[in-house]
Amino acid sequence: MGREPEPSVGAGVEAGLESGVQPGVQSGVQPGAEAAVEAAMAFARRQAEAGARQEVRRLAALAGVAVLDTPPEPHFDALVIQAASRFATPFAAISLVDAERQWFKAAVGLPAGEISTRDHALCNRAIRQAEVLVVPDATADPRFADSPLVTGAPHIRFYAGAPLTLPEGERLGTLCVIDTVPRADFGAAERSALRALAQEATTALLARRAA
Repeated sequence: MGREPEPSVGAGVEAGLESGVQPGVQSGVQPGAEAAVEAAMAFARRQAEAGARQEVRRLAALAGVAVLDTPPEPHFDALVIQAASRFATPFAAISLVDAERQWFKAAVGLPAGEISTRDHALCNRAIRQAEVLVVPDATADPRFADSPLVTGAPHIRFYAGAPLTLPEGERLGTLCVIDTVPRADFGAAERSALRALAQEATTALLARRAA
């Protein structure tokens, strides 16, 4: 049987053009798309690695103040009492965010030393930013609406938390105030006052590190 002639390169190009596929380009793949995806994935990996290193430093700083699982202390207790009074909230706390848990050094309306899962804690979100986190109504906020602390006790609606930020930049936790009803009256003056109380708490934590 005779050998059939092989199609020429030109014929293949013509066939590709007729089918709508450009020469050298596979169907469904845009030029540069693969490189863009690889670059995005590399960026995401770098961000994750940087975040992991930052968390290691934060947890080391938290261990350095040697406050977790310690008994109540008058100065910290006085700060949360002042916060609850100043902002007329039923709950206030100095919350430290550990690797897997949230722990209260001092609290009003909640047991001091109470532990909750870090993933459910609004304070876990608050330590991701430098400014005061204000949540007027947690049930209307998709970040928190499904949290057991919102759907169940203590039935958080309003939340404001000022991070406890060390001079090196690590945020160990928050001084926060909580209400069981939504509030939209937490303005610049209130945020400034909450930051001032948080700074006092941070100063007290730093004194423990120096001791």
